[in-house]
Amino acid sequence: MKKETKAAVPAKPKVAFFDLACCEGCQLQVANLGEALLDILGAIDVVEFREVMSEKWDKDYDIAIVEGSITDAHAEERIKKIRARSKILIAYGSCATIGGVNGMKNGFELDEIRRYVYGKDYKFFDSAPTRPVHQVVKVDYFVHGCPIYPPELIEVLKCALRGIPYTVPASPVCAECKLNENVCMYERGISCLGPWTKAGCNSWCVNNGNICYGCRGEVKNPALAAGADVIARYGLKAELVKNKFEMYNKCKEGDADGRR
Repeated sequence: MKKETKAAVPAKPKVAFFDLACCEGCQLQVANLGEALLDILGAIDVVEFREVMSEKWDKDYDIAIVEGSITDAHAEERIKKIRARSKILIAYGSCATIGGVNGMKNGFELDEIRRYVYGKDYKFFDSAPTRPVHQVVKVDYFVHGCPIYPPELIEVLKCALRGIPYTVPASPVCAECKLNENVCMYERGISCLGPWTKAGCNSWCVNNGNICYGCRGEVKNPALAAGADVIARYGLKAELVKNKFEMYNKCKEGDADGRR
């Protein structure tokens, strides 16, 4: 009589989370996903995630999810090793996708910044101009925001697991704001970067009474006439808008629109 053999259970994709130069706020967003995180964990095997576990994985990853920007030679070497071990790499959070607040140092002489931070012994501390991840290695998917908008991360992860593209919306945050029936911040006498910022966050900040700070990066094809109309109608200075954008958008080399 033939002995019955059990069907092999397909291995779950091995997923790892990494952090470079950042505040780790995006990792905290993932850890706080609650029930949605439990659903995700049913489909993947998280093998590294410093925020919530101490284990290390010494093999290759199906998906690496990276937070943080590249700010020194050590980080550049590390991201290249992560990329080499990963089938798919997802950059998530403003620091990883557009340089984020770390990029503000690019507006100053590097030695001036090093001296300000480290004092007279600054030469002992390595530093380099800030770069987002895609300026160093190939990135397959982007999840913008500071911090990330959790539903978007879930959608991107689903796309990555199914091997299909995810494209960051080409419209500005204002489009989502109107759908959510928010009173425009400009009508309240407050300047907001929604007209020039990539959508995809469901106008999360404005829904909760805050302004858009441009943390998702500049929309690729802005409505220039409409933007100029906003500046003129509310008596803004174009330089003010530019300076506000530099809080997150100082690293503009290359494209990070989410296309594979």
